Amino acid sequence: MKRRILSYFMRMLTVAVALTMVLMALVTYGMFKTRMNEDLSVDAQVIRPLLESDDAGRVMEELSDALRVTVIAQDGAVRYDNRGDAAQMGNHLDRTEVAQALREGEGRDVRDSQTMETSTFYYAVRLEDGSVLRVAKEASSIWSIYLNALPLILLAMALMIAVSFFAAHLLTDRLVDPIRRLTADMDGEHSAASYPELQPFMRTIRSQHEEILRSADMRVEFTANVSHELKTPLTSISGYAELIESGMAQGEQAQRFAGEIHKSANRLLTLINDIIKLSQLDSPEHRIEREVVELGQIAEETVNQLRDSAEKMNVTLIADVKPGWISADKRMMEELIYNLCDNAIRYNVRGGSVCVEVRPVRERVLLVVQDTGIGIGREHQERVFERFYRVDKSRSKATGGTGLGLAIVKHIAAQHDAAIAVESELGSGTTITVSFERVMR
Repeated sequence: MKRRILSYFMRMLTVAVALTMVLMALVTYGMFKTRMNEDLSVDAQVIRPLLESDDAGRVMEELSDALRVTVIAQDGAVRYDNRGDAAQMGNHLDRTEVAQALREGEGRDVRDSQTMETSTFYYAVRLEDGSVLRVAKEASSIWSIYLNALPLILLAMALMIAVSFFAAHLLTDRLVDPIRRLTADMDGEHSAASYPELQPFMRTIRSQHEEILRSADMRVEFTANVSHELKTPLTSISGYAELIESGMAQGEQAQRFAGEIHKSANRLLTLINDIIKLSQLDSPEHRIEREVVELGQIAEETVNQLRDSAEKMNVTLIADVKPGWISADKRMMEELIYNLCDNAIRYNVRGGSVCVEVRPVRERVLLVVQDTGIGIGREHQERVFERFYRVDKSRSKATGGTGLGLAIVKHIAAQHDAAIAVESELGSGTTITVSFERVMR
């Protein structure tokens, strides 16, 4: 990164210095050209009255080294030239400055020599009799000036680039240093202090870093919990099977142990199925197949599936649903409602009730599962959706709960952009509300 920034910076500086040098040369030459034209104009005004004096010839000869003077007739014929034989000179009507002077009163032109080493500046003015007075001076051409000044220009450019390179190196170091310090110390506050513009970027990096660490911790904890949860029913199955195999359990006792093995095996299967579901929901390749579904109908069908489980627990299961259309994966909605109801039944009291309600409210559809169970303390309400988190572990094991039901609910709700709210008090039951975006029909 540092090398790339420095490279871009140096290229920009080199181009900028080169353009500055060329621009300065052009501006200087432009000023020189303007000054030459002004001087020639003054010379012409001085010479003009001398043409009618008796000393005109002598004056022109004295000017021959510094200034060329030419008088041209209206038809373009050269009447006089202080540096050559006028009779041998061709017609000058095609000369730019002469044509312009005849047309506008005065004219100017600059012509380079064949070798490009000199330039001749011409100024012409129309006289009262219609003829043209032209004065001219030679000077070094712009190319000659460039070539003569080239060593100095290159030296100046080299010095400027060297100084710029040193400055760019220091500035690049200062720019990159906070990022370098951030990589070395993700938690240090000094890293973001240099540039306010970098603070949002650094906060994002820190947030992602903390999220990765949290995710890693959760995976470690999840692995440990899975191992522990699998170990419990497997230990029971192994122990009871060993007793039966050794002949220590016979008759009714062997039958009871076989029932316990069956019960632990079912718990094991339920746990494995829940783990698989969570893994599928966590997978980046997992895709939800959305369609417009009627949530009230799904809730009513799911409640009917759970009536036998509710009767075994002596819990009354009630469905109070109204049509509510949402865009969702139907299978996942069945899973969400099933887990909420199953959890409400497991943690209820004998003779208690569970009410499942679906109702549209303005632009939302609310799914409400209310029970009269043992309730959840305030200190536990934020954590009940964590994997394997149980408020009452002994009750969970007794009822066969895996501790993953609400974690699955949270994942499904998140994938459908649904909000979850929990209201509960110990001994007074629990109400969980899931709010979905409504689809108008």
